[in-house]
Amino acid sequence: MHRISNAVRLLLLLIALGAFPAGAAPLQAQWEFRLLPGDAQGAAHPGLQQWRAATVPGSVHTDLLAHELIRDPYVGAPEAELQWIGLADWEYRARFDVDAASLAKAHAELRFDGLDTYAEVTLNGKPLLRADNAHRTWHARVEGRLRAKGNELQIVFRSPIRTLLPGVQAMPHRIAGNYPSPYGDEPKDAMVGNFARKPAYHFGWDWGPRYVTAGVWRGVDLQAWDAHRLTDVAVRTDALDAENAKLAVVLQVEQDAVAAPIAVDVEVRDPDGRSVARVQRTVELKPGRNSVDLPVELAKPRRWWPVGHGAQDRYTVQARLDGSADPVLAREQRIGLRTVELRREQDDKGGQGFAFVINGVPIFAKGANVIPFDAFPARVDAARLRQVLVAARDANMNMLRNWGGGYYEDDAFFDIADELGLLVWQDFMFGGGMQPGYDPAFRASVVAEARDNVRRLRHHPSIVLWCGNNEEETAWKDWGHGRDLKSADPAFAAKVWQGYVDLFGNDLRQVVSEDGLGVPYWSSSPSNDLDEKANDSTRGDKHYWQVWGNPALPVQAYLRETPRFMSEYGLQAWPAVATVDQIATRAEQRIDSPVIRAHQKFMAGEGNTRLLHYIELGYGTPKNFEDFVYLSQVMQADGIALAALHHRASRPYTMGSLYWQLNDVWPGASWSSVDYFGRWKALHYAARRFFAPVTVAALRDEGSTRVRLINDGAALDARWRLRVMDVEGKVLRRREQAVTLAAAGVTDIGTYADAELLAGADPARTVAVFELLQDGKVTARQVVGFVEAKDQVLPRQQLTSTLAIDGDHYRLRLHSAALVRAAWIDFGALDVQVEDNLLDLLPGETRDIAVRGPVDLAALREALKVKTLNDR
Repeated sequence: MHRISNAVRLLLLLIALGAFPAGAAPLQAQWEFRLLPGDAQGAAHPGLQQWRAATVPGSVHTDLLAHELIRDPYVGAPEAELQWIGLADWEYRARFDVDAASLAKAHAELRFDGLDTYAEVTLNGKPLLRADNAHRTWHARVEGRLRAKGNELQIVFRSPIRTLLPGVQAMPHRIAGNYPSPYGDEPKDAMVGNFARKPAYHFGWDWGPRYVTAGVWRGVDLQAWDAHRLTDVAVRTDALDAENAKLAVVLQVEQDAVAAPIAVDVEVRDPDGRSVARVQRTVELKPGRNSVDLPVELAKPRRWWPVGHGAQDRYTVQARLDGSADPVLAREQRIGLRTVELRREQDDKGGQGFAFVINGVPIFAKGANVIPFDAFPARVDAARLRQVLVAARDANMNMLRNWGGGYYEDDAFFDIADELGLLVWQDFMFGGGMQPGYDPAFRASVVAEARDNVRRLRHHPSIVLWCGNNEEETAWKDWGHGRDLKSADPAFAAKVWQGYVDLFGNDLRQVVSEDGLGVPYWSSSPSNDLDEKANDSTRGDKHYWQVWGNPALPVQAYLRETPRFMSEYGLQAWPAVATVDQIATRAEQRIDSPVIRAHQKFMAGEGNTRLLHYIELGYGTPKNFEDFVYLSQVMQADGIALAALHHRASRPYTMGSLYWQLNDVWPGASWSSVDYFGRWKALHYAARRFFAPVTVAALRDEGSTRVRLINDGAALDARWRLRVMDVEGKVLRRREQAVTLAAAGVTDIGTYADAELLAGADPARTVAVFELLQDGKVTARQVVGFVEAKDQVLPRQQLTSTLAIDGDHYRLRLHSAALVRAAWIDFGALDVQVEDNLLDLLPGETRDIAVRGPVDLAALREALKVKTLNDR
């Protein structure tokens, strides 16, 4: 089971990846925590009011776990018994010394990159600051308050539930929340999460647990300086094409009370480390904050491109004041040169497009939504981020949407996205329900939060959209949130909606316009940016949950919904049994067991009934829990492939397909394609095929199959082939011909009725195989059945497998005597990587699959299982 990341290793990673600002040193301190003396939870939990060692960054849950004072929050079903933690007040303290050089400086500041959430901070016994927003960066000037030895920083964290509940309960009419607590720690009719500026998912979601955290969740650092300091460097692109780049390097400099001239030096190095531009200037600083703009021009700039469209070249900009290398006077920033446009062209039918255009090139967005990587963010290290983002790139994705119910990711996330060429749609942190935007203090806090994070992240070329929130507009307009409040209190409803417009239509738009370096803003997802209709297939972006959600339409309904940009859709599946083994014993692995239900958050634990519904529609009733897991993954992969290929085949009307979701917050049932431990579900292997740059979309619906060839790149010559065959391999019909695939587009091959393809053959024993061939090799294939998988007559025991050493890896050879559907290769808990999986094998076909990992051949052979639909 995953445990807490080593604090020292995490700290070093954050420093190396630039998560701390230049010139700021992580506070070297010994941290401790305790239950605040006098807290009401003390009687039920004696002994917790004594000081114990704490890890910072961290949270009270992970500190309690480290001392074995609570059960692992992910194993078994401990969630109910741990809700008291979110009702308690906690205290942290740090003891630290300050070196003589820092004490001698005229100015000093403590910076808190993440306080979760309602915090009262004192330094050496005197109040320092009060915090109420976990997403903000908090600054406190401390000159004259530090001493050489024995400084003590104390932070009291108040329970967000107890802090906010009286005010919420006093409201005559309440705004809609998200997921009510099933545990009694908070009344179901008075949810506080919408009023708290902390990660919304901590209050529970339909894919993760309810753990209301507290603690110092990001770093604390100390900075000291004399007359002036460099606080920020931004690089604005004023003009960019293949021949020339006109940039402005904008420095923010803080000067003390005396005006003074200062020497400014800016150098730009190209992706190979060569100096390509340098500007030196003396400027007069006035007391307070100063903005210094320095123009820079580059000839033949090497632009940054999304993966699949060009290189991910990045430049380095270094700025210095007074020629000094002192960290408070120097800063280095890595940037990518690219232009971004959200193109919304009107069409002749009254619709409006929604396409991302990078460096003048329209990009079809292929990817998924990202949720938090853990319930406890501080234990997510760069290695885990890299594992999942590389998996996204390897599945031919080029865009990820950072969903709004979590937190703004560390720079490490965006550094990796920059490197891999993954575009990022970035939500502001609003996950659903409705917010008290009518409260000026709340709005002001959000604006400060937004500026902190936009300025922190704006140099990353991967970020191509800032979006106000997730699903708040559609919830108000389409789910009854607005209707119900208008019925109860029309005046208050009007006030709430105006607050929404003020916050998401104006405030955040202004922040992005002023500080976002040209990245576009979008007020909500889904929306048409505050147009009348929120979730419209003809304009704006679309969330589509009529499949899986209500009314739980069959997956074929995906083919009848053609959006301009699909930013959410999904089907659930359980992770591999090897992952389930980490949270439940084999005896507990039943669809209806308490532990399994505890890790199925959809429909408050009843979600397996919905999952079983979709499995039985297409694949029949599972024989046992292992079969349930396997069929859930096959169903998920097949259904999402159907939708994604339909979206891609609808280009240019549709210009994006982001399924829900890429990753997991904990081990359990969810819509993810990569589970909590990084294991690929069947969907992720399928995504590598349906998001491939060149592929075939053969989509059958209502008795006919429409075939289109998809090509993301330049025009190319190929051949396409159709074979209709029975399950034993007899070819009943064959067609093959040359084709030129349209550049960055779709080539329509035709539509084939079932009767035409079958010509009287038994539909239960016949399939149509559509293939794309390049240089004589099959590069894409779709096998189309004429009946549901549960009704196909597939020969049993047709697959043979052999494992052998093949150079620096193992080779798994699969051979099929007859048609084999959905072959799933499983090595249990062994740490191995399988080159390909979830395979259809045609009669007589042999496939060689590379297997890599630090495991000997005997162990591989013993662990190997291959499940197929033929075995059922």
